[in-house]
Amino acid sequence: MKYALSLGLAVLVGIVAPVQASAAETCEGTPGNGNAKLVLEATTMHNAVGEVAFTVYPDDKKRFLAKGAKLARVRVAATTPRACFWLKPGYYAIAQYHDENSDHNFNRTLFTPKEGFGFSNDAPTSIGLPSFEAVRVALPASGTVVRMKMRYRR
Repeated sequence: MKYALSLGLAVLVGIVAPVQASAAETCEGTPGNGNAKLVLEATTMHNAVGEVAFTVYPDDKKRFLAKGAKLARVRVAATTPRACFWLKPGYYAIAQYHDENSDHNFNRTLFTPKEGFGFSNDAPTSIGLPSFEAVRVALPASGTVVRMKMRYRR
């Protein structure tokens, strides 16, 4: 009986673990063809409600935060604020926001954001948006992990 229970748990773990691992590692884009893995993580979240949207922009100052100019966007549950992309090595700019009400909009008042936000390199945003140069981040051929603090202005 004890052996059967242990075997049953081992089989269950063997079935569940790969599913969890592959679900956590599902990335936007295609591996291979010289692509590198860019992993993005939101830190200092106030809560785990709603979603986190990660948006990747090309290495072009004119396209950073411009409507329709993104390369890729992934929305994930705020309970696991991590996403990944397969992209060509190079430079990118990254923005994130905590979509607490899951309405797919970055909600704000006239002057301040209502939802959390952040940028690659934890670029400062005391007044207005950060400069493009402050958010540029390198993606080497070996891949990288970019952790960004979520900021709230409540």
